[in-house]
Amino acid sequence: MIASAFAARREDGRAALIPYVTAGHPAADSTVPVLHALADVGADIIELGVPFSDPLADGPTIQASSFRSLQNGTTVERVLADLRRFRAERDTPVVIFTYLNPVLRYGVEAFLADASEAGANGLLLTDVPLGADPELELAVAGSPLDFIRLVAPTTEEDRIPDIAQGGSGFLYYISRTGVTGARSELRQDLAGEVERLRGLVGLPVAVGFGISTADQAREVGAIADGVVVGSALVRIMDEGGIEAGARFVADLRAALD
Repeated sequence: MIASAFAARREDGRAALIPYVTAGHPAADSTVPVLHALADVGADIIELGVPFSDPLADGPTIQASSFRSLQNGTTVERVLADLRRFRAERDTPVVIFTYLNPVLRYGVEAFLADASEAGANGLLLTDVPLGADPELELAVAGSPLDFIRLVAPTTEEDRIPDIAQGGSGFLYYISRTGVTGARSELRQDLAGEVERLRGLVGLPVAVGFGISTADQAREVGAIADGVVVGSALVRIMDEGGIEAGARFVADLRAALD
């Protein structure tokens, strides 16, 4: 389904829109309504974050959402149950975004099976770079879930084809070093980096980290196959609720179209 979502947008000459949200945020019962709202305003793929107590790759906005979600009682089991409810009504592809620890605690094989059964289409493990755990990586690659891999400006070029070969669905390009978080400006070298990256891999390339406005989304959408927006959306929902977040994503969709 993820490949189909990119193919459909590519036929239209547009980039896929991939919003990120933290499960169980802004309230314990928000996950299903949030997923519906994002699908309704044109999200092509949704990244659904599993809250974790030590989210080292995330900036203060998503960290705060994760901590609040945990305080709300969110568990991996509840995330999958909410995803199952959403999937009963909608077919928008969903990528589960998580760290390794929750997966290990749940049990790798059980998590892969249950996530797939619940309707997940992909899995992004933020802290499992290529070669870090070959047995785990083989298990994910052999599951029904697309294995979304990450590359960054600091990734050595000769590693990029191997990273892409070990993944599926799309390649997530971290547009800058550091943690997640909205930024007022994009890096000047981004266009050239994405162009080089697309010349090295066959997967669609989606760009995330720091995209916070419709204008930035339009700029990235002109050079990449997909645009990921997380911290800005989480902050807006934190301040204005689900409806405000949906309006923001609708603006992003309009900018990409």
